[in-house]
Amino acid sequence: MDKPQILWSPSGTTLPSLGARALTDTSDGDTPNIRMPIRMLSIDTPEVTAKSEKGAARVDAEFKQLALWIKNGDAPVTKTFAKYIVPKLDETAAGTLQFTQGKEASAFHKAIVSKRLTKPNGTKRKLFIRSPKQPFDSYGRLLAYVSPSYSTREISSMTRRERATFNLDMLASGWAAPFILYPTIPNEADLPLFIEVVTEAINDKKGQFADSLSMPGYEYRMCEKLYDITKKLVNGESISYARKTAWRSRYCADIRSRELYQPEAYFNVPEPYRLWIWPDDIQEAIGKLNLIPEY
Repeated sequence: MDKPQILWSPSGTTLPSLGARALTDTSDGDTPNIRMPIRMLSIDTPEVTAKSEKGAARVDAEFKQLALWIKNGDAPVTKTFAKYIVPKLDETAAGTLQFTQGKEASAFHKAIVSKRLTKPNGTKRKLFIRSPKQPFDSYGRLLAYVSPSYSTREISSMTRRERATFNLDMLASGWAAPFILYPTIPNEADLPLFIEVVTEAINDKKGQFADSLSMPGYEYRMCEKLYDITKKLVNGESISYARKTAWRSRYCADIRSRELYQPEAYFNVPEPYRLWIWPDDIQEAIGKLNLIPEY
């Protein structure tokens, strides 16, 4: 074999979450089909990572300890954030609440998918899937807006709400919080609908919004990281500034006013109007969206 003279390392996405997957079927000699996870865009449901009631109770205790550390000034947080977050950690069983709500969200999702994919004659519809320019997240999950697949004739007689994505259904139920990340922002027709159904869910106290001390999934994960970091500090471990602040990294912009807030000040933006931006995207977002930094 002659030695190749063109050497090239192509860019691409590694899909660690796929791992070893069962083969579903093969459509031809070079196309095996497998199952893979989809991460629905612009929403975030409560976490079930505690795995059990016992695991959730352990998180209850850890979060109450975190609240004490914050009140004692041991945690790397601002005073304004401390005032905002301590009641959510200290005045409820935060781990149990999150776990219970996560199971409720999962049950609702399964029910609404089954209902909307079932045709009047009892057969099942296929899925319509729309992904962004960068289709995978860091866990190898396909990022997408997902809905039942309707025919052109059906769509012509349906409202935008009737043919909505499952992403929107979860928001309308109150079992998902809005989690819109730049640049995968819903289009100019869908974004107002997202805001509308979230506002209604909050006002009507649906799903997780029935409890004012509920944490969105992203906030719960932040507090898990903050607990681990603060525990190291309390135990005397030397930690760099970057590691101390690693519990929060996304900037938050107000969709209404274009005001841009530092990562720890996101709570100044009402939940339906939060637009999240990763640090790597912040300069581009400021320019393209004409954001106004708030210092």
